[in-house]
This record gives sequence, C-alpha cells and structure tokens, in this order.
Amino acid sequence: MLAMVLDAPGSPLREADLLVPEPGPGQVRLRVRACGVCRTDLHIVDGELREPKLPLVLGHQIVGEEVETGERLGVPWLGWTDGDCRYCTSGRENLCDRALFTGYQLDGGYAEYAVADRRYCFPIPESYADVQAAPLLCAGLIGYRSLRLAGEAERLGLYGFGASAHIITQVARAQGRRVFAFTRAGDEAAQSLARELGAEWAGDALGPPPEELDAAIIFAPVGELVPVALRAVGKGATVVCAGIHMSDIPSFPYELLWEERVLRSVANLTRVDGKEFLALAPQVPVSTEVEEYPLEQANEALDRLRAGRVRGAAVLTVSA
Repeated sequence: MLAMVLDAPGSPLREADLLVPEPGPGQVRLRVRACGVCRTDLHIVDGELREPKLPLVLGHQIVGEEVETGERLGVPWLGWTDGDCRYCTSGRENLCDRALFTGYQLDGGYAEYAVADRRYCFPIPESYADVQAAPLLCAGLIGYRSLRLAGEAERLGLYGFGASAHIITQVARAQGRRVFAFTRAGDEAAQSLARELGAEWAGDALGPPPEELDAAIIFAPVGELVPVALRAVGKGATVVCAGIHMSDIPSFPYELLWEERVLRSVANLTRVDGKEFLALAPQVPVSTEVEEYPLEQANEALDRLRAGRVRGAAVLTVSA
C-alpha cells in the first residue's frame, strides 16, 4: 500500500510502499477514505511532541471502510487504554498513563489502509461525506470537550480560528452563545470565515475584546495568549487551553488570575466525548470547511497548515 512515513522529526514525510497491515486481536482493518491533517501532526513532525514511534504513519482523523463488513468507521486520537487504572475506572480514560495514540504510538491514516482497536472506533453519521467527517474526529472532539469545560459561558472567546474553532463556533451558536473570534492581526480570511459561521466579532488576538468575556478557549499553540485571554475574561471565568502542545506561557501578574478565574488544560478525549459529539453534530448541523489534498501531497498540506494558510481544515483523500 501507499503510505506517507515520518522517519525522523524535522524531516519531510517519505512516500513509501508498505505491506497492508494485518489486524491483531480486537482490531479492524480499514480501507482509508479520508484522513484529517491536524496541528498535532505538525507538533510530531516538528519534534515538539517527543518520542513518537518511528518510522511512523501519521494521522488520527481517519474515516475508513472496514474491509470485512463495509461499515464506515472513524478512528480518533485515543487508540487504546488499559481499562483498569485509576483514571480509566473513574471515567477519565483520556488521562490513562498507558494510553496509546493514533498517529503517534500507533500507525495512523496517512496511508491506504490502517488497523485500529474496534472499541475505540466510532460509526460515522450518515449525513457526512468522508472528507467532511474527518475533521469531526479531532478538531470537533477536542473542541467539544473544551467547550464543555468552558462552562455555560454566554460570551465566548475563541483564540485561533482554525479547524476546531470553525466547528465549535457552530455548536456554540446553536446553544445560544455569543462568539468572539480572535486571530492573528490582519488574518482577513480567518476573520471572514468566523463571521460567516456566526461570530458576531472577529479581530486581533492580542488586542482587547469589544466587551468582557465569560470564558475563552485557546486553540492556537501560543503561550503568549494565556495572559491575554485572562485579561479579557471577567470574574469567575474559565480560560481553557485546548492544544496538546503550547509554547511557554510568559510570567503574568497574579491579579489576572485572581477573583476566581480558572486556567485549565484539555487532554485528549474519551469515548463518551466521541459518542456525544458525533450524535450532536448532525443535529446542529455542523458543516465542515475543508481543503482537500491527495495522500501524496501530505507534505504540502502540513506546510500550508504550519504557515496558517488553511481555511477551516485540511483533509487528505485516499483511494486504495
């Protein structure tokens, strides 16, 4: 099969001819139809997430067809947990110390075929085409978990308007929230998309909001935005850091955190998150804005994402 392989951090993906993987006990083999390109993939390629399996097939937003049954399944970031640690037994499998992640410790979907633990796969809603469904499996799931952890905020700020934010804006608006989108200064494309999807304001992430926020979610992996967001929210508000990696957070005065503001991170996802969100998405309905690239152009898709030039989400299309 054709696969795009990472041999070492800092190097481009290599086009390779690999054997089709054989499923182990409890696994399914999928003919990959589409695979989302995630910022986490960039963190792995750029060496910011350390000790990946090497060589590695990236990709953890996989939409594929089970070879044996023809069922369409989605494969997310969380690929396996031990099931019996104190985190797993308390409904927090996303924090399992022994967890394995798709496209990081397990080969992923930048390939024509993939294998996955059946217990961690999700049925794909029928109303979504393969390419439109792929971003739901990480950008959507992590965004949804972040939104829940932001509480019942009416005035919600989203810092970084990429794959996750463009999905969660639609969910937040359906819930009756007001959305304020924060982007890099002058990023007219992202600001325009935010307004198209229902944000009532879009502007410079380093500037002040038009009014005080009740909560903020930081999707951009930029530590500098943490004190900025804390300054933008009111008393008792929550700032959620949604990324798996972020640059260092600069020192800031305690007064920005005081008055019971909460600063928290989001780590991975649970299968409950997946079931809830994939049931909710067709009801909203969430529409995903995607840029399509053939599998062989994975490096180009990653480069465009790194440069901030992707509108919505990038998705690799695969035809085995």
